[in-house]
Amino acid sequence: MPIPEFINSLKPTPRGLFNPWFHRDKTNDLVPDAPDIRRRQLELYLTQRQHRAKYLFIAEALGYQGGHFTGIAMTSERILLGFQEEKYGVKPEHVFRNETPLRTSRPDLTEQGMSEPTATIMWGAMIELGLDPYDAVLWNAVPWHPYKSGEGYLTNRTPLAGEMEAGLKHLRNFISLFGDVKIIAVGRKCEQSLGELDIEHTGVRHPANGGAPKFRGQLKELMQLD
Repeated sequence: MPIPEFINSLKPTPRGLFNPWFHRDKTNDLVPDAPDIRRRQLELYLTQRQHRAKYLFIAEALGYQGGHFTGIAMTSERILLGFQEEKYGVKPEHVFRNETPLRTSRPDLTEQGMSEPTATIMWGAMIELGLDPYDAVLWNAVPWHPYKSGEGYLTNRTPLAGEMEAGLKHLRNFISLFGDVKIIAVGRKCEQSLGELDIEHTGVRHPANGGAPKFRGQLKELMQLD
């Protein structure tokens, strides 16, 4: 399946989920064509890794501080805009090359762009361990953003069982975009999804809620084994 076709397949969205590539966040988006920007950024990110990736890191679901505004799983605007280079060594060109990354959130929400803890830990760990960012692809078992109904899009919630099930077909299709890769489940929810698909994988601790030290340690062990 070509990458543009895969992205288009994500358009049908279960109720109660935000689709960053085809939905406009009318309250928080900076520009009307924000979904087009996010779709393009995802296409660049995936295309530049398709024939060289060695690892797929798959977490639970898209978050409002990450892919909701960048279109890329576990990747924040602050990374795209270059504000995490000095402290963590993560550069915008580590995400994709040849085009200028763009923010889609309103600057008055946060001047330097949205910052997601999981994204910071994930990208920081890759750089710290010397993993070429183009050898790794980040994704979610639920590709869309689950938010709290009645509280707006700037919230996250745990995906429901039906939402996890809705993501299974897309998860299988995503994995099929890549060749011989090691699949790493970031967190138990993703392990369950990969288990349902009977896909071989390695599980690691999710970095959220105090799990960052264990996550970094497990990632280091995986890199040493290879």
